[in-house]
Amino acid sequence: MDDIHAPTVASGLSSGIAPRDVSKVSMPDLMQEKERIEAELSALSSVLNSHGVNMNSSLTTFDGFPRDDIDIAQVRTTRVRIIHLRNDHKAVMTHLEKGLHDHFARLQNAPGATSANGTTVPSSAPTSVTDNSIADTGTLGTPFARVNSVEPGSPAHQAGLKMGDSIRGFGSVHWLNHERLSKVAEAVQQNEGRPLTVKVTRKNESGSGTTELDLQLTPRRNWGGRGLLGCHIVPL
Repeated sequence: MDDIHAPTVASGLSSGIAPRDVSKVSMPDLMQEKERIEAELSALSSVLNSHGVNMNSSLTTFDGFPRDDIDIAQVRTTRVRIIHLRNDHKAVMTHLEKGLHDHFARLQNAPGATSANGTTVPSSAPTSVTDNSIADTGTLGTPFARVNSVEPGSPAHQAGLKMGDSIRGFGSVHWLNHERLSKVAEAVQQNEGRPLTVKVTRKNESGSGTTELDLQLTPRRNWGGRGLLGCHIVPL
């Protein structure tokens, strides 16, 4: 009998669609492709969860027979699609990073480029898009989430977060690496009791214009409510 865990779908995209040459796609289109892939990965993960399995779960019983409590064909096909999408996601992120490096290089080499104090900005080697120094720049300041609600007396409330705030940065998490906010959840869990810088854009009370703020948010328990933050954040 063939290995039940081995994929049966032919190599390449399981949809049969010709792979897209992401090297010729614009930055906005790359971002849309990134979001599309992440949304499909999330949906496929839900398919596996509905069967009570993950990418590594055994599809056979203890004595080597195929499990009869799951749709094995669907699980195997879903796993293959996830593998293809992960590879696609990696390629998109590689080209996004290259595009950002090229953008910064053009800014640094532009004639007459000066710093805030009037001195010439020196050219420097590009850094990774996951680096905090790049996460702090305006280029990576694109909002990726919105504060939907804030509980009174919560860590989020004490930090100054308000409903409607657009989040541009959450610690080292930004629009290129938030992975549908899963990285925000990781940052919260890993920094309990330690302050995180949350960069937000807030509409002015006058109704015209916005204000950009850097808030210090410390995730913690026992504040009188649920969770470590006391706010609800949704992806844009």
